[in-house]
Amino acid sequence: MTDLKKFIRVLVVDDSFFMRVTVKRLLETDPEIQVVGLARDGMEALEKVHALNPDVVTLDIEMPVMDGLEALRIIMEERPLPVLMLSSVTQEGAVQTLQALDMGAVDFIPKRVQYMNTGIIGMRDTLIQKVRACAVSHPARKSKKRIFEPDVKKKWVDAGFEKAFQVVAIGASTGGPCALNDVIPYLPEDLPAAVLIVQHMPKGYTKALADRLSRISKITVKEAEDGEEIVPGRVLIAPAGENLSVIRNKQGRGVIRLFMGLDQSGFCPSVDVMMRSVAEVYKDRAVGILMTGMGHDGMEGMKAIKENLGKTMAQDQESCVVYGMPRSVVEIGIVDHIVPLSRLSERIVGCIETEWERDIQKRRAAAS
Repeated sequence: MTDLKKFIRVLVVDDSFFMRVTVKRLLETDPEIQVVGLARDGMEALEKVHALNPDVVTLDIEMPVMDGLEALRIIMEERPLPVLMLSSVTQEGAVQTLQALDMGAVDFIPKRVQYMNTGIIGMRDTLIQKVRACAVSHPARKSKKRIFEPDVKKKWVDAGFEKAFQVVAIGASTGGPCALNDVIPYLPEDLPAAVLIVQHMPKGYTKALADRLSRISKITVKEAEDGEEIVPGRVLIAPAGENLSVIRNKQGRGVIRLFMGLDQSGFCPSVDVMMRSVAEVYKDRAVGILMTGMGHDGMEGMKAIKENLGKTMAQDQESCVVYGMPRSVVEIGIVDHIVPLSRLSERIVGCIETEWERDIQKRRAAAS
């Protein structure tokens, strides 16, 4: 923190008195965070946003008088600032949380039943980390107007090409769910590449993310399953709480392996775990991409992809909500392309198309 602004000033909004007091107490264990106000519903939150001008708002979704989604909508229209949602861990709660992220919330933290007793202390580090990330984020940033639309009528795959398809490995954290909306729906359904995604999310949310992306995309999107074969034209999202890696089966085909356990990155699923395995199995046919997010998960994986002659990309700073993960690889010089969010799908398709055309030329030359 700078001398000019010593504290991160937080407004806590929740209809539960217990939660308001507990969140305040947990946040103020960090000497650089100051809770400047408490509100019991969305209406009171709007009043205190204007009166107190906080740096970050923690906002419950389910509240009387005015719920969190309506309050968020008005905050983003009248005075955009970083908002951290508190969400229930249910299917409905996951859907509402993703809606909140689409509306401009920076991130979220689940309200689990076991937290309602002394176990709530276990969320302190996560809560503080996310509030700190929100304080340096850029929630009002939106993707620029898209000028690229893929030619979905083009048939990429000819006889034999499916044996040599590419794999695109994408890692994202804070800001990722919303950013993926500007990438995955713009990939053609017959893309001659598989796409694997690790998005840092708590358990209970990745299935909702996959379902939402599937509804708005031409390409197939689903949550990955253990033992599932990796095929072109399909997007697989790592389930929360399980690492996703790639191995070869007895037939020499790439398949998904899911397993528990924290990587050195501290995340599960880990971007590093996924990317290192993709680099090992697919060599120069791997494409690694780091999108918005805090920290440096994915840096070692991107190194592995680069060392195996694969392609690497990073989302540019201007379009990131938090420029952490992309920065980590840009600063060590292992990124082939730094791309704004609005052009990322175009760059992916272009990269795949270039490799596809090279393969066609090689086969024609070999046949002549």
